[in-house]
Amino acid sequence: MSKVCEICGKRPVAGNNVSHAHNKTKRRWLPNLQTVRVKIKGQTKKMKVCARCLRSGLAY
Repeated sequence: MSKVCEICGKRPVAGNNVSHAHNKTKRRWLPNLQTVRVKIKGQTKKMKVCARCLRSGLAY
């Protein structure tokens, strides 16, 4: 299951958790993906869309 927005292509980014002792461990920030039903050319299709695209109306 890919965690990629089907409209804008937003995907997970990587970085570090940094503790107070300045220890670093790898982590990922995942996009806020929502599954929505979209009508495309008269057909209903399920898409994974990030919250920003959904809020700005790009999914409809």
